[in-house]
Amino acid sequence: MADIFEQFKKFKLIPVVTIPKLEDAEPMLSGLVEGGLPVAEICFRTDCAEDAIKLAVNKYPDMLVGAGTVISAEQCIRAIHAGAKFIVSPGLSEEVALVCLQKEIPYLPGVVTPTEIIKAIALGLTAVKFFPAESFGGLKTIKALSAAFPQLTFLPTGGINENNILDYLAFPKIVACGGSWIMKGDIAANCRAVLSKLNAS
Repeated sequence: MADIFEQFKKFKLIPVVTIPKLEDAEPMLSGLVEGGLPVAEICFRTDCAEDAIKLAVNKYPDMLVGAGTVISAEQCIRAIHAGAKFIVSPGLSEEVALVCLQKEIPYLPGVVTPTEIIKAIALGLTAVKFFPAESFGGLKTIKALSAAFPQLTFLPTGGINENNILDYLAFPKIVACGGSWIMKGDIAANCRAVLSKLNAS
């Protein structure tokens, strides 16, 4: 599992990908690959998400593919069977956490409060998604939470964009940032632009 988080640190940005129809999957995912960012958190909130994960794993074997918006054990099992290498939720689901621990798949639950973080730690988790980041105080809140919970790393998502991502990544407790803005317009060009910015920092 530690290897996945090392890959997160290398990528710095985890694209949050919502695929409306299966035929949209290949052009969206190929944009990430062509742009030099072969990683995707494919949201499990569309009917084709499971098949999109399967397509991504088969078509792009070197891509790091995970499932996002996973809110039940049933969804989690389906996502893992489809080939997801990590699981992300908008909130903390104990049943999802237990499936991931059993399958030895990294799980990042969405948290915003100390109480949720304590529950995550009790489940053996070492990384959490801070979501929605900008709505709940952003980097300032993450720094405050990190002081109380130094054993954790954070994946902030929600309101992250090309204008504030460097501020977030400058804080060592942030393993990477999640973002959907990169999927709008020319995906490959967006990837190249943000990677140029990240690599220059």
